Amino acid sequence: MTMPTSQCPWRMQVHHITQETPDVWTLSLLCHDYYPYRAGQYALVSIRNSAETLRAYTLSSTPGVSEYLTLTIRRIDDGTGSQWLTNDVKRGDYLWLSGAQGEFTCDDKATDRFLLLAGGCGVTPVMSMRRWLAKYRPQADVQVIFNVRSPQDVIFADEWRQYPVTLVAENNATDGFIAGRLTRELLAGVPDLASRTVMTCGPAPYMAMVEDEVKALGVTQFYKEQFFTPVAEAATSGLKFTKLQPAKTFFGRVGTTLLEALESNKVPVNAACRAGVCGSCKTKVVSGNYTVSSTMTLTEQEIASGYVLACSCHPQGDLVLA
Repeated sequence: MTMPTSQCPWRMQVHHITQETPDVWTLSLLCHDYYPYRAGQYALVSIRNSAETLRAYTLSSTPGVSEYLTLTIRRIDDGTGSQWLTNDVKRGDYLWLSGAQGEFTCDDKATDRFLLLAGGCGVTPVMSMRRWLAKYRPQADVQVIFNVRSPQDVIFADEWRQYPVTLVAENNATDGFIAGRLTRELLAGVPDLASRTVMTCGPAPYMAMVEDEVKALGVTQFYKEQFFTPVAEAATSGLKFTKLQPAKTFFGRVGTTLLEALESNKVPVNAACRAGVCGSCKTKVVSGNYTVSSTMTLTEQEIASGYVLACSCHPQGDLVLA
């Protein structure tokens, strides 16, 4: 029997696994206790039941609506978590999850007008919230635009037939799809756009584009979920990082987080929530200038000693790491 870890105390059993697209699967889990969560939140998953290897995945199910708790996961070629969850985990196996986390939720928004924008796997919290709004705010006016690489990449394809949705396919667009990418024209065509609460999830460049475009079109209520994209190629110039133990020198692009620089250079680092919440990416900076956007799990003493959360550390120049 596997044991809980301090960060992942909730035991779930895999009831069944559904393939959504060529590289995405949904794991339907049974929790024998009441597991509180809100539509749009994520949980940390203990990978291979290890306390050290944690990965964050959106809870794609919807509280009060879904029969099971679900995780919908894209298999990434060298993804430690996704490879295990989509290749090795079988029906009947147990997983350990953290409590639900994250602020990307719709139940606290005082509006009945939404535009939900999803890119690729970023549809997981969007579908969770779409179901929630249909059940608990049936009067809400909810528009959805979902961008995919090609028509075969539509996650929850059957379920989308129940809701108004605009599907945009970058490649091989067929009937029912708009060809290409999200454009300002497409956004401008959404009725009463400026008065809507706009929520988006997807790869970072997609969300940055969405944010620029909707704000230019007058949207003031905007929320995004930082979704986890495979790490970038290692930089060969820019900010210089010197690690003392074990000795290594590497580079990160200007504007990177310390976590991105570590991961893209394959420097070992634990990372789970990537949002400055869980504390697993704690790293010590010996010298150099940086700013931080979260210190949530660090003590005053640790901060004074140079510890940072790598996901929330923004180097302003070259850094030396312990």
